Amino acid sequence: MIMKKYLVNSLLAVTLSTTALIGCSSTTNSGVIGSDRQQLLLVSSEQVLQLSTQSYLKSMQQAKAQGVLDTNPAQLARLKRIAGNLIGQVAVYRNDADQWQWEVHTIQSNELNAYVVPGGKIMFYTGIIDRLNLTDDEIAAIMGHEIAHVLREHSRERLSSAYATQAGLGIAGSLFGLTQGQAQMAAIATDLGLNKPHSRTQESEADQIGLVLMAKAGYNPQSAISLWQKMQQASKGAPPQFLSTHPSSANRIATIQALLPQVMPYYLQGKR
Repeated sequence: MIMKKYLVNSLLAVTLSTTALIGCSSTTNSGVIGSDRQQLLLVSSEQVLQLSTQSYLKSMQQAKAQGVLDTNPAQLARLKRIAGNLIGQVAVYRNDADQWQWEVHTIQSNELNAYVVPGGKIMFYTGIIDRLNLTDDEIAAIMGHEIAHVLREHSRERLSSAYATQAGLGIAGSLFGLTQGQAQMAAIATDLGLNKPHSRTQESEADQIGLVLMAKAGYNPQSAISLWQKMQQASKGAPPQFLSTHPSSANRIATIQALLPQVMPYYLQGKR
């Protein structure tokens, strides 16, 4: 345990040193809820966009070939309407985001999943809508959360973190003469001590930004609570929070409840 803590602290020192040398920046406007944290960005937006676009086009081709792409026109139209309202608010965080080539698609699947690819490609699996019987407001909560990830370029940040971590492990191995077993232990300790908490930070950040987007777009942010209550019910048996890249549903709900006083005025102002 002492060695594990020592390796994590050593790696953290190396990573922080790298960060200090390169400097941190932010992908979003400052002074808005959820955008204050500085980000480590070692790879370019163009690199991430190229990689993610390749993966996205491949998944689109596969879904089309299997006959599961955009099978429900009414459901797709519903998602596009909600997306249009949310996209109308993205300039609050990024001045360039409303000029992205936004798309909305569905994949017919029982899976509880949805994501937004860098560059503005929105994908919903029909299972998350149908199985959870989502309202428009709850769909907006999911979509706002996923849009927040691409506004903050969390994929780019994770790639940068992975790059820095691998560099740090290599340096630590050289400096401390680690055996293969010790190196593996260091990798596990790093994942649990640095990477997963960092991913949970990004998830919480996306929750905050998503609430702002949905409230400004006219969707009740209180519906984010009912959404995660449904997700909690559907995700029984999930791993402990410290082993997960996502906050637990209970913690997520508590965070959202704490943020409601800040975001409800946006929603009420829009209603007036």
